[in-house]
Amino acid sequence: MIDSVISQAEDFMKKTIERFKQDTSTLRTGRASPTLIDGVKVNAYNSIMPLNQVAGISVPDAKTIEIRPWDATVIPAIEKGIAQAAVGLNPVNDGKVIRLVIPPLTEERRKDFVKQLNKMAEEYRVSIRNDRHKAIEQIKKTEKEKKITEDQRFKGEDRLQKTTEFYIKKIDEILIAKEKEIMS
Repeated sequence: MIDSVISQAEDFMKKTIERFKQDTSTLRTGRASPTLIDGVKVNAYNSIMPLNQVAGISVPDAKTIEIRPWDATVIPAIEKGIAQAAVGLNPVNDGKVIRLVIPPLTEERRKDFVKQLNKMAEEYRVSIRNDRHKAIEQIKKTEKEKKITEDQRFKGEDRLQKTTEFYIKKIDEILIAKEKEIMS
């Protein structure tokens, strides 16, 4: 009974970690990365499509993202999609390829990104704590229904706390690595 509650809470925590990794990958670090334009949608062929479905995306060097449309007629739509996504990058179009040059980050801008990252990390820590809280409520409800003993409840809560601490530590590890990446 308790094992399934803890397992379910752990699944939610794992998903939270994955979302945090995904969200931090979209933060600019001064280096080119295809994840910077993951959220770009393009209005092509009478439908809204992800950029990677209408073009090949590559990173030829640390400061450039290259977008090669499979059909040159969608280039204006790609440029519009990049502008609407507000990724802070200006597309340079040579007729066949769109290049996004990543400008170097100023020290002030890097510090702003680190603040944003810390705020994001705290939101995800709170999400993990909320998952723990919901699981504890389920365990207490199970005890009230006399399906488990008080001792089992305490042991379950202790296991849940250790699981929570493990996943919060994971967030902190991701945070530290991303901070180093931004500040370097």
